[in-house]
Amino acid sequence: MFDNPYIQQRIQKGEHLRQMALNPYDNQVTRTLENATFLEHFKDLHAQEESKDPSSVHALVGRVRFVRLMGKACFMKIEDQSALVQVYLSQNDVGKEGFENFKKCVEVGDILNVTGYPFVTKTGELSLHATTYKILTKAIVPLPEKFHGLSDIELRYRQRYVDLIANPEVKEVFKTRSQVVAIIRRFFEQRGFLEVETPMMHPIAGGANARPFITYHNALEVERYLRIAPELYLKRLVVGGFEAVFEINRNFRNEGMDHSHNPEFTMLEFYWAYKTYEDLIALTQELFHELLKTLQLPTQIPYQDLMIDFNAFSVMSFRQALLEIGGIALGVLEDPEQLRDFLTRQGVTLEVSLNYGQLLAQAFDLLVEPKLINPTFITQYPIEISPLARRNDRDPSIADRFELFIAGKEIANGFSELNDPIDQYTRFEEQVKAKEQGDEEAQFMDEDYVWALGHGMPPTAGEGIGIDRLVMLLTNAKSIKDVILFPAMKPLPPKERVHE
Repeated sequence: MFDNPYIQQRIQKGEHLRQMALNPYDNQVTRTLENATFLEHFKDLHAQEESKDPSSVHALVGRVRFVRLMGKACFMKIEDQSALVQVYLSQNDVGKEGFENFKKCVEVGDILNVTGYPFVTKTGELSLHATTYKILTKAIVPLPEKFHGLSDIELRYRQRYVDLIANPEVKEVFKTRSQVVAIIRRFFEQRGFLEVETPMMHPIAGGANARPFITYHNALEVERYLRIAPELYLKRLVVGGFEAVFEINRNFRNEGMDHSHNPEFTMLEFYWAYKTYEDLIALTQELFHELLKTLQLPTQIPYQDLMIDFNAFSVMSFRQALLEIGGIALGVLEDPEQLRDFLTRQGVTLEVSLNYGQLLAQAFDLLVEPKLINPTFITQYPIEISPLARRNDRDPSIADRFELFIAGKEIANGFSELNDPIDQYTRFEEQVKAKEQGDEEAQFMDEDYVWALGHGMPPTAGEGIGIDRLVMLLTNAKSIKDVILFPAMKPLPPKERVHE
């Protein structure tokens, strides 16, 4: 594994340290300030000024990012999670043996503990004049060449730890992601929602139309499905009397991967009793305004080659969107056979078993979704593709449902929940028939959930928002892999697994 000659040289340097009675993996750390705090605290020092006051002596830690030797002295830069700091080290301060060990054993990638006092160089850079140093970790695998970072996109995703070291801007994306989750959590807690946790291994895959991952429970001797959605468990809690619940959850869907899909992803799902999908539309707009305000983002933000205007939320029905944005003639839209012929001419491969609602969904995905740039709530979806949503009172062929699209991507899905157990049972039966006819994403029958509805669920609205796609939007990330720390990747052949 470590047969690379450069790695062998580094290993030998670690052995040299041990021979000098120095632990190359020392666990005793002295740290008085983070690097950013050091820079802030002494920012008012003047050029070529030193502060040798005892109170100015500080110990810093960090990874070596740069070393320049100059005879009996050197400059280096060390980086912790907060900032990069320049350090000056000389033989006069650390002694001949200490400096020789430094020259022989310390290189870019190692993690050091340095103690000294602040000073400003002739070029005006605030630095630490080190009086002692200690190697905390000897890195045996070299970092990407020089200071220019890791540019191989595939390798960045596979070795995120190197990506974070080599490309500091990547850390900012994941700091923003953490902030987004914290803002969402606080937003719902302030409105009286209770955060809950539901199972990740389900006896029945449900809550969404998707192919599940299947695992096996040895003790129970039964198969289990990794969660594709927490919806049915969260609504059981509403039946039980919790009127406002949310969960920030990991979901798993056994499907393809592209710029906006990863088989393991994060969702926010929330359920609100005595509310409708129209209340959720208003709440979702509030949430976006809160996110932009707290993250200090403008209401108009760039996304790739687009400009998204969050002052321009709009609402449009599914049918209206197909007519006005999709450009489908009314006669074609209302005739399933004409619609099928139209889609076939557009190059869409269609299963024979697709029902009218699924044909409409195919047309929407092709002709409407990519054109929805500014935030748009599409409402009144076909009932055939909304197996858990409430039927509209005036038109039973549509559901009281919406999806939010931004930059041509679905960001949220919400609806007034179906709480009629008889209707729900019938819908599940239709899903079972679809599965028997080859629809691998159709839902299973969940009799326990129907039984729960039989106890009475109040009128309720529920919504799911994809955290990954939301962070993509707010950080201008092209791929979902840019906002997931460890995205799913195709395995490499054994010989290619170690970075050299």
